[in-house]
Amino acid sequence: MSYLIRGMAANGSIRVIATDTTSLVEEARQRHGTSATATAALGRALSGSLLLSHVLLKNHQDRLTVRFRGNGPLGGIITDAGLDGGVRGYVINPTIDLQPRNDGKLNVGEAVGQGELEIIRSHAPYGDPYSSSVRLVSGEIAEDFAMFLAQSEQIGSAVLLGVYLEKGRVKQAGGVLLQALPDAEESALTLLEANLRAFGQLTEAMNRISLLEILEELCWGMGFELLTDDALPVKFACRCSEQKALDAIAYFSPEERQNMIEEDGGAEVVCHWCNEKRWLEPAQINSISRNEIRCPDCATLWYREGQATMIRDDERCSCGRLIMLPA
Repeated sequence: MSYLIRGMAANGSIRVIATDTTSLVEEARQRHGTSATATAALGRALSGSLLLSHVLLKNHQDRLTVRFRGNGPLGGIITDAGLDGGVRGYVINPTIDLQPRNDGKLNVGEAVGQGELEIIRSHAPYGDPYSSSVRLVSGEIAEDFAMFLAQSEQIGSAVLLGVYLEKGRVKQAGGVLLQALPDAEESALTLLEANLRAFGQLTEAMNRISLLEILEELCWGMGFELLTDDALPVKFACRCSEQKALDAIAYFSPEERQNMIEEDGGAEVVCHWCNEKRWLEPAQINSISRNEIRCPDCATLWYREGQATMIRDDERCSCGRLIMLPA
């Protein structure tokens, strides 16, 4: 089972969050059929997103969306995480695989490429989403998360992320986030830096000792204190549903939906987040209201009876036409 734990060190001046995501990342690999390189990239992003959600979010209804927009062959990574322990995500080109680097490690940096990291905080059901972004440092994921926290949040952080595969399966995966709070003393930061330099690879450590022992090793000499009596279970959890699949089909015109019924006997909807496939029967498709308004120029859906919409009168359609909705 994948899980997350939290703690403090140096008299509460250093925040510590760690997660073992081995089973979670293995499920993501199986769901998306990712190559070794894509698995490492997605696994690091999933683990890092869970860690950041416990720093950037305050409410269990809030969500954190992470987008790695790089020019590498991977095409990008998108994840979604929350304080409930659920995380989901995917890569644009899951089968892309590269030769390992000279040191034998998977070449995630080249697969991601150069670009930007964008993080969006959605404070449901109140407030507008808040977005901030930074340029990618290396595409290796951990360094990019650390740079985001330093630039966007003004918090000095060390981020360790790792995914290790054996015989094509995920054997170890996880992450650690250590943050220096404003009252951290220089002596504590100096000791933490020394501990980090001596630590080595996260997945190697996970293979020999527990996650708790890893945190004790990283915080050696600083009085580590575990704050979570019971570890928080974390899992690959998508929020797709049959209703959301039906909502997606609703964006097709009534004529296109009728063609689905006549030519295929229904419609298959695939969730890009989790790769789950759902089959919609003709009766379900026919239940979609035909009372709708579409753009006369490009056929973009403007309004459908019973469906919430953010489009308003006098806004512009994607084709540039002025939108006019019913009273």
